[in-house]
Amino acid sequence: MRVLHVYRTYYPDPPGGLQEAIRQIALATTRKGIENRIFALSINPARSEIVRQEGRVFRSKSWIAPASCDLGGAEAFRMFVGLVKWADVLHYHYPWPFADLLHAVARPKQPAVITYHSDIVRQRRLGQVYRPLMMHTLKSMAAIVATSPMYAQTSPVLSEPILRERVCVIPLGVDESSYPRAGDETVLKRLGLGEAEPFFLFIGVLRYYKGLHVLIKAAEPVRAHVVIAGSGPEESKLRIQAQAEGAGNILFAGQISVAEKVALLRRCRAVVLPSHLRSEAYGMVLVEAAMFAKPMISCEIGTGTSYVNKDGETGFVVAPGSPPALASAMTRLLSDQALANRLGQKARQRYQQLLSGNALGTAYVDLYRRLARSFIGGLNTA
Repeated sequence: MRVLHVYRTYYPDPPGGLQEAIRQIALATTRKGIENRIFALSINPARSEIVRQEGRVFRSKSWIAPASCDLGGAEAFRMFVGLVKWADVLHYHYPWPFADLLHAVARPKQPAVITYHSDIVRQRRLGQVYRPLMMHTLKSMAAIVATSPMYAQTSPVLSEPILRERVCVIPLGVDESSYPRAGDETVLKRLGLGEAEPFFLFIGVLRYYKGLHVLIKAAEPVRAHVVIAGSGPEESKLRIQAQAEGAGNILFAGQISVAEKVALLRRCRAVVLPSHLRSEAYGMVLVEAAMFAKPMISCEIGTGTSYVNKDGETGFVVAPGSPPALASAMTRLLSDQALANRLGQKARQRYQQLLSGNALGTAYVDLYRRLARSFIGGLNTA
């Protein structure tokens, strides 16, 4: 079976959590016999086709990206239409309004599924303009996948009566074999971390909704380093804040490699995801933390973060935007290694049961096959 994934950007461009989620879905289903292709835009697509382990990546030129919505030209439509002819199932990843236009113009006959990763939170005015096209696209989908039960219940879009019967839940997961076994520990030396020194770890794109300004404030009373790994639009502002507040225990690692990420995850005391806004719909880094048997600290924002991280079982879920709450959770894990270990082992068990590559691949392959059978059955009936 051939599946075409559609999203605005993809590797080898700078990664984010959603791109990693797509990679993991493609990897997990490839291992179960699915042939995957990924269509995306790129500011500088030096090559229009790239062969990767998870599938072939096809990229067209991104001419402009208003409100983080990459827009392509005529070549993007031509490339997309050609790929649609190849596919048995189309798999869109929401939100990307340009994909709605591609879908409307191509008018594919094949069954289509959309993974609904996040509501449009920040661009509310643009969201109202986009809503008619969005609803037209969602109503045309054979299935709409929510990434957690909580998000399916709390999303104002997914709870629309006209869409509700199309919604199913498949949690995002991580294929453990897609990560290197050995980490690059030179990153620890680069950051000046001692061999047995405990530290807390944030990994992600430095965006406005990540709550990192709160984490910097929370770090002051914590007697351990806090590593912030990643780059993004908020980086300079966060560095200025850390310097102004004398937060000497904050270490900015910058953009890191996968091998460096593995080393940091293996050595940290816990992973902290302080996202305080609903734009953080899931938190792939929490799945990575669970995979490495690390306890987690996250905030209750009514999304999938509290599905991955079960409060009191795999870590702590605290009030959003509260430096004292974050500091208290970090201090507790710092002072009680046995507790941190117990929570980490529970996180690992949850990963194996619900968030592994096998669980992810099985769920999506079952969905693809069900949609394909329904499509063929519909043709036979017609």
